[in-house]
Amino acid sequence: MSDRVIAGLLVLMASGALAQGFAGLGTDSEGFSMPERGRVLAFPDDHGPHPDHRIEWWYLTANLQGADGTPYGLQWTLFRAASKPEPAEGWSASQTYMGHAGLTTAERHYSAERFARGGIGQAGVTAGPFAAWIDDWQMVSRAAPGADALSALQVTARGLDFSYEIDLSASGPLVLHGDAGYSVKSASGQASYYYSQPFYELTGTISLPTGPVTVTGQAWLDREWSSQPLDPDQTGWDWLSMHFDDGSKLMGFRLRSRTTAAFSSATWIAPDGQATAYGDGALVMTPQATHRVAGRDVPVDWRLQLAERDLDITVKALNPDSWMETLVPYWEGPVSATGSHPGKGYLEMTGYE
Repeated sequence: MSDRVIAGLLVLMASGALAQGFAGLGTDSEGFSMPERGRVLAFPDDHGPHPDHRIEWWYLTANLQGADGTPYGLQWTLFRAASKPEPAEGWSASQTYMGHAGLTTAERHYSAERFARGGIGQAGVTAGPFAAWIDDWQMVSRAAPGADALSALQVTARGLDFSYEIDLSASGPLVLHGDAGYSVKSASGQASYYYSQPFYELTGTISLPTGPVTVTGQAWLDREWSSQPLDPDQTGWDWLSMHFDDGSKLMGFRLRSRTTAAFSSATWIAPDGQATAYGDGALVMTPQATHRVAGRDVPVDWRLQLAERDLDITVKALNPDSWMETLVPYWEGPVSATGSHPGKGYLEMTGYE
């Protein structure tokens, strides 16, 4: 294990980010601010960090295709975790950062990871002008004056055997999930603040061991922060974002439980950006087939049903081996949908053992 990984492990253990599953919202929230129903999200300020909350992330996924139609998937994520709510600068900073990058083909899945302490310039996020970075990985606003800071972005990352540089331009508005951005995560009431920019069109270049590929596609950025732990009975989650061919979109997740039915939530997004939230039980996510990856049986084929939208689709992974070989490993990769609403999207699954 390298010194860098050891250092990353130590800072994340100190921050509690390893607790209760991947980026598990921590188990110790004393002193931190809590999500409150009715808080109005404010932009551009909420594009930036919330150091009074325990953990948050800037999470981009993208479905790509080369000029010949070959499909690819891309991920860029920056996590921020706090060991204490008091602000501090320099080496005393209580904020730590973890970056994940992934690139997926039908045959291979590539992943990379970075760790950094906040307060010393190695990693961080600013709301104005918007920029998020860890080492030389960057997500930087290229928005026109007066436009939302996330309406245009340039994103870069690299690993040992892959890299990418992409430009994003949003053709629709930001979307607030749950109750105006207050997203409930359990029957017990745990919650986060959660919004997305799901309307990106993408151009850029990915680099693989076989060489560079010019790509186009669609991307989805999630923003989420909280201080509350998950319910002690919850073991992990299954999350999907879907771009349907008719222009509509769907965000859906379920949080699995040891003893009760999974808790689910969904947001239906019309082509014009109008969002409709659906509470627990409305979206039914049923595993159809599993794949053995990294010693775990992971469901890579799903049936999704949302009766109020006449949705009944089968979702299949482009590459069933899309396993993120990171300190806290998980499954993340592009998917395609057939059935009532054909399209494509991204699937994330955590907590499988």
